[in-house]
Amino acid sequence: MKLSYFILIFALFIAVFASCSTDVDLYADYKDVPIIYAMLDSRADTNYVKITRAFCGTNDNPINANEVALIYDSSNYPEKLDVRFIELKSTYGNKYEPTGRVLILDTLTIHDKEEGVFYSPDQVVYYTSEHLKVGTGDGKYSYRLLAVKPDGDTITAKTTMVGNEEFSIETGGMNFQLAPTDAVGKLFFRADGAASLYDVKIEFNYREQKAGQEMQMKKISRSFGTKTINEYAHLIENTYYLEYSLNWLFNTLGNAIGGDTVMDANHPNVVRYMDDFVISISAGGDDLNYYYLANQGQINSPISLVTTYTNIEGGYGLFSSRTTIKRTVTLTSSCKRDLFSVSAWGFKEQ
Repeated sequence: MKLSYFILIFALFIAVFASCSTDVDLYADYKDVPIIYAMLDSRADTNYVKITRAFCGTNDNPINANEVALIYDSSNYPEKLDVRFIELKSTYGNKYEPTGRVLILDTLTIHDKEEGVFYSPDQVVYYTSEHLKVGTGDGKYSYRLLAVKPDGDTITAKTTMVGNEEFSIETGGMNFQLAPTDAVGKLFFRADGAASLYDVKIEFNYREQKAGQEMQMKKISRSFGTKTINEYAHLIENTYYLEYSLNWLFNTLGNAIGGDTVMDANHPNVVRYMDDFVISISAGGDDLNYYYLANQGQINSPISLVTTYTNIEGGYGLFSSRTTIKRTVTLTSSCKRDLFSVSAWGFKEQ
């Protein structure tokens, strides 16, 4: 792990050129600098790694970053690299040892990238469809990335997998009120031992059909934002919670529905059916947390020199783990009564 200062990198996930000058003047001769980004997910069918290289100019030959970013060859290696995951498992004392399992990554070209700052529509990624393990307790799994460049130099990184069986949503039901109130409800979850960054989201799904039209799927949602585990209220052991307004559902539905209401109970111009209410929580590993905090510090810092976190040895970027869990929960009977009592909205339960 290290904090590194640099002037220009090719970043897959974060592009900050819009607020900066596009004429980049570098103070060193060109050096082949690999840029790697990967978010491993044990619940995913396929895991991807994006490997590119930095592009730059010289004091005598400055470049326009926006122009060079659109050139495929400026960011990609001319040949396929040897890229693999080495699996490790922890033992007593949290010491990780290789299991002997090695996953060789192949390349895949994505052909539908939309136009943007970087080249399109084709993007080359490395991938594996092999299952990545998580484990728990003294038997946690981690993966070491090993990539060999054409010149023989190696790039390495390591991350512990997020998504063990302890990570769960403990709340089974949600309550909301139609009448104005300052009261709050609590949403409980059990943290993942290998994660330190969380994003909680709630989502109410419903169907809507206007007179003479096809049924449409609708939803309203709220994300509580990306937070470190220390920003959540702690209950007991590894159980945490956050608070939500009991008025959220009805206030947000009112804004979403607007004037599309039932005009005549016998001849409605709209009818709606209540579907699922879903809680989802995304959890990220320590390295993703450090990366997030470093970028937040950069956004809030008046210092002009770019500071970013990287855990890539021999390059820049991020190799970490994340996962998302979901739970469909029930709404309380009083909440449903309130929802069906707003006759102008035309909600029915099916």
